[in-house]
Amino acid sequence: MIDGLAAASIICALVVGAACLVQTWRDRPVGVGLLAGTGAVELVLLAQVVGAVVEISRGQHAGQPAVFVLYLIGSVAALPAGVWWSLGERTRWGSAVLGVACVAAAIIVVRLGQVWESTGG
Repeated sequence: MIDGLAAASIICALVVGAACLVQTWRDRPVGVGLLAGTGAVELVLLAQVVGAVVEISRGQHAGQPAVFVLYLIGSVAALPAGVWWSLGERTRWGSAVLGVACVAAAIIVVRLGQVWESTGG
C-alpha cells in the first residue's frame, strides 16, 4: 500500500461525500460537478490499486491476501455502483446515495490499510 495515495483517496472521497450530502440538504440531485469529483476520486482509487499490485509484485504481501484483494475490488466498485444508482434516482436522494458511496469508499480504503499493515507490509 502506498500511504500517500491511501490518504489522498480517503480525503478526496470524504470531501466529495460531504459535497454530496450538502446537495442532499439543498434538495438537489447529482450534478456534473459531483460526477466529476467522483471520477477524480475513482482515478485516485485506481492509482492505489496499481500501487498495491506493484508492491505485491515486489514481494510484499498482506496477512489475508483474499481479503485484501476483495477490499481492492470493493474500493473501485463502490463509486461506480453509487453513480449508477444516483443517476437512476434523480432526486435529492440520488445525492445522498452518492455521498454514502463516497464515505463507504473511504472506509474501505481505511480497512484496506489495516489488512495491509496486519503483516507489517
